[in-house]
Parts: sequence; C-alpha cells; structure tokens
Amino acid sequence: MKPVTGIDGKEFARRRRQLMRSAGDDAILVLPAAPERIRSRDTHYPYRQDSDLWYLAGFPEPEAVLVLVPGRAHGEAILFCRERDPEREGWDGPRAGPEGAVEHFGMDDAYPIEDLDEILPGLLEGRSRVYYHFGRDTEFDLKLIGWLNRVRAQVRSGAQPPHEFLELGHLLDELRLFKSPAELKLLQRAAAISIQAHEVAMRCVRAGVHEYELQAEIERVFRRNDAVPAYGSIVGAGANACVLHYVANRGQARDGDLVLVDAGAEYRNYASDVTRTFPVSGRFSPAQRALHDLVGAAHAAALAQARPGVPYEAGHAAAVRTLTEGLLRLGLLKGSLAKNIETAAYRRFYRHKTGHWLGLDVHDVGDYRIEGESRLLEPGMVFTIEPGLYIAPDDTSVAAKWRGIGIRTEDDVVVTKDGARVLTAKLARSADEIEALMAGPGID
Repeated sequence: MKPVTGIDGKEFARRRRQLMRSAGDDAILVLPAAPERIRSRDTHYPYRQDSDLWYLAGFPEPEAVLVLVPGRAHGEAILFCRERDPEREGWDGPRAGPEGAVEHFGMDDAYPIEDLDEILPGLLEGRSRVYYHFGRDTEFDLKLIGWLNRVRAQVRSGAQPPHEFLELGHLLDELRLFKSPAELKLLQRAAAISIQAHEVAMRCVRAGVHEYELQAEIERVFRRNDAVPAYGSIVGAGANACVLHYVANRGQARDGDLVLVDAGAEYRNYASDVTRTFPVSGRFSPAQRALHDLVGAAHAAALAQARPGVPYEAGHAAAVRTLTEGLLRLGLLKGSLAKNIETAAYRRFYRHKTGHWLGLDVHDVGDYRIEGESRLLEPGMVFTIEPGLYIAPDDTSVAAKWRGIGIRTEDDVVVTKDGARVLTAKLARSADEIEALMAGPGID
C-alpha cells in the first residue's frame, strides 16, 4: 500500500531527523498510532491517524507504534505494524506490512506489532530519556511502564534503564507549529475546497430549508474533492447561530434569518476552519448589516496585526477594542471604552478568543505564550481569525431588533516574511460581497 499523503517521503525523514536532534543521542521516542474507536457494537468510527505519528511517518494504519532511536546503528526509525493478512485484508482493505513500511514509508526497520513486547524493552535499555505522550492512552501507558519495569529488573545484570521521562509535545509541538511549503499547499487546498462548499451553501439557502440540508450540500463538496469534514459542521439558522458549538443542525431557516456556517474541509489530514454568516433572503436587514459590518471591522483590525514580530495576542486585543467601540456606538454597551474593556463587559456578546493555530489539528499544537508573555508571530505559523457577536434571543435588555442575531466571520491565515496571506481570501466576506454572491447564479 503506497502512501497518499501529499508530502514527499524525504520531508517525513527530515522531520524525524530534526526531532531526534532535539531529543539527543541518549533518548528514545515512542509514538503509538491512534486506537480504533467503536461507534456501536462491531462498527467503528472512520479511522483517523494520530497527528503526531502522521507528521513523522504519514502512516495511515491503526495498531502501529513508531519508535525513534537516535544513533542506532541498525536504523533510527522503526515501525511496528500489522503484518500482511489476505484473510483480514479481504474484509478491511490492504495493509502495508513491515515490508511496505520500509519500502513505501521510508522506515529504517520494521517489525510485526506482535513483536513489540519482545523488542521494545531492548530498545529502551541504555537510553537515558523517554519522550512519550503520557496520559493520552491509559492502556498503552501501562504497557510502557511494564516494559520499563522489565529493564529495571535487570539492573543487577548491568542493564541501564531510562531515568527521565519527558513530554514529547515539548519538542514535537514546536516543529509542527511552523508549516513547510508542502504543508501550506495542502492547507491551501483544504481552504479552496471549503470556499467551494460555503459558496454552495450561500447559493442554495432558501426559506424553509433545514440546517441539515445545507450541511449535506457542504459535505457533498468535501467528499467530491476527496476531503472530509475537519470537525462537526455547524449550521445555525436564526437564534441557533448564538450557540457557539451548535451541532444539532435540525432547525429550519426562516425568511429574515441569518445562517451561520462554520465548516471546514480536511484534506490529506490538514484542516481548514472557515465561518461565514449570510441572510436567508439574500439581503441583510439594517440591524444585521450593522453587526456584520462591526464583526468585519474587528476581523480587519485583527488581520492588520498578523505579521512577523507582533505578539499573537495583539490580534485578539485589536478585535476586542473594535467590537467594544462598535457595541458602545450601537448602544448595546454603556459607559467608557476603557471600563468596558477592563471589566470584559464585551464578553456578554463576544465570549471566545479571536483565533487558534491551524494545521493537522483544527486547534493545532503550539504554545501561545512563552514564559508568561504572548509569543511573537513568525513566518510559517498558520492560524484563524474569527471574531463574532452573539445577542441572545431572550436578552430583553437590548432592543428587539438585535435579539437572536449570531454572527462570526473566520478565515485561515499564514504568516509570511513580510506580512500575512489569507488562505480563504477568495470567499466573499463583507455584507456587500455576500449579497452579490447570493444574487448570482444558483447551483445545479
């Protein structure tokens, strides 16, 4: 089974070497595959590989363990995986097997997964440090502790067990935070597919359509382009748009409603994350437009901070200031700008942050703060910008025209050497652009 990753095998090898250099020659790194998850009785959820193992090997199968042993004479990258089995492959599809792991996935060495219990203790022996994600998989944690104890039991015979256990994420997360040109191509492809899907949703919405019907149109575009949803698609019509993680998608759009769609494609395991809010009728009401324009202004303010050397949190601060100024101007907040920001009064209408890292995970790995300070943006970082406003339908303290309006606008952004590039820039964003798109030809 040859890999379908979108990443050259040489890049996977380069990532492994870089990680091992950071870990040091006396370390060992252990990365188990994601376990299969049962959906009901003997049916499983679609399998999705652990992002860290994928990042280092591009290996798609369950029941596998990647072990990196810096400086090992017989090969540093070892994969334990399922053997070829014609009977099982007739049920579940082809397997790479240990031979394929070496031939097609660039491993230095590979063994059947059944041999892990016999071989891994010998690989641990003589290593000072173990890098591993403790706490993710309790069953594997216990196995690893058992293998370590077997080495410890041989101390009187001269065995040297590891004495330091370190969180793998401290090294690997920082590598994953900075995207290579090949990764950016995959992220751009995921974004392009998402743009198509959002355009379809805008063009096929009508009064009476159910949220799940729009979800079906969106995800049809994903699958048609060999992608899958990167997360549960959010399609919230009317007041449902005020529920940040709304996933029921059973409501019905009415004339005069807005529809908030937060849906992104995952392509070759790389995610996009895109949100647009649009009117069922094709035209924003004055109140809807006022809030949509305000969210757009906050988006622009945050995007202006997306450049090298600027603290990551500067984007959120700029969005908060812009939203608070606008809420005061529209009469939704009272008092001074400084006091409303100081007391976080804006959180009544804006409860979340303005973005997050994006990559192999929708909320991707990487520290936002270093030694208590917001980290500075650098080229190759990818993140979302997603300000919003949510006015509860039962908030009688505001005028009726505002109630039940939920708006979010979200784009995917990569930091470049001289600024930033919006991966989702081709998707209509402003109220005028959205209305123009919706007034265009429909879909077949």
